[in-house]
Amino acid sequence: MTATSAAMSLASGEPPINFAAHQIRAGNVAGARDDFEQMLAMLIAAIHPGARAIAANPGDWGIDVLLGELSGLIVVWQSKYFWPVVTRSSRAQIRESFDSALAAAQRNGYRVDQWILCVPSSMDPPTAQWWDTWRARRQRETGVAIELWHETVLRNLLIKPDSADVRRHFYDPYTPAPGPRVALHALDPDTATELERALFVRQLRAAGHVELAGAKYEFFNAELLAREILDKALPREIEALREADGVVHGIWEAHFNEAYQRREANPRLHGLHAQVMRDIRESAAFPVALAAGPVHRCGLMHRVVQDRRAGWVPHWRAIAVEEQP
Repeated sequence: MTATSAAMSLASGEPPINFAAHQIRAGNVAGARDDFEQMLAMLIAAIHPGARAIAANPGDWGIDVLLGELSGLIVVWQSKYFWPVVTRSSRAQIRESFDSALAAAQRNGYRVDQWILCVPSSMDPPTAQWWDTWRARRQRETGVAIELWHETVLRNLLIKPDSADVRRHFYDPYTPAPGPRVALHALDPDTATELERALFVRQLRAAGHVELAGAKYEFFNAELLAREILDKALPREIEALREADGVVHGIWEAHFNEAYQRREANPRLHGLHAQVMRDIRESAAFPVALAAGPVHRCGLMHRVVQDRRAGWVPHWRAIAVEEQP
């Protein structure tokens, strides 16, 4: 069953399960990790009575939730809020979490029978291939059964009758009080002409884009927003700007890696820009302290490109180091 069909299994009128809700509830990614872990503890306890969360004090022995006794054989659930996609950058954390759980078991006199990684998203193709290879090898080496609860598995569990209270508590519609939005400013013709020489425009031209007035407008307003935040130098707003930068960069990276794998049939990565911007506009992951709307958010993506950290074609790095015309 796909994530879409799992969501459609809900009764008519019930909301779909969106794991970005943890970021809305918590207000930032760090808080979302804790919120997601709390959801997992409640979900697992609903499915497996007797399962319990383990507090980190100072360490948690590589266990977020366990079933069994720490004097014998246990099942371990490990929570990782990888969002919006599980990519290559997550592999080291996965390996370290598994090794930590087994090392703690050896030190403290119990045995891990099964280790389950829980993530609110799906793996990109290279990471899925790595996972399958790593999982098979480590199962042979350790004798521990390794399982993955990705977004589809979690949705299927959350729509079961025993999990109804957990689903309602964490995923029923929740909307924070709307905060003030930063005003948008018109882009004058002279500035629009100057922006034609900007790197983010050259990257879009390289990808075959013709009409760029909207992109320039987005970039211009995002620049004004960023300058105002940096001038005011309020730590909360600066941190929100950094987090938003990480959100848009992460969305681009996930989609770029996926499109790059398919580049043989689509060498210019057509559709990449549209998909990235669509996800940025619809994402619930942006910190509320930023007070930014969809135009500013898309403009933040153009700022990442302007900073030579992203692009829209496979050879975007080569374009980034070219001399300005």
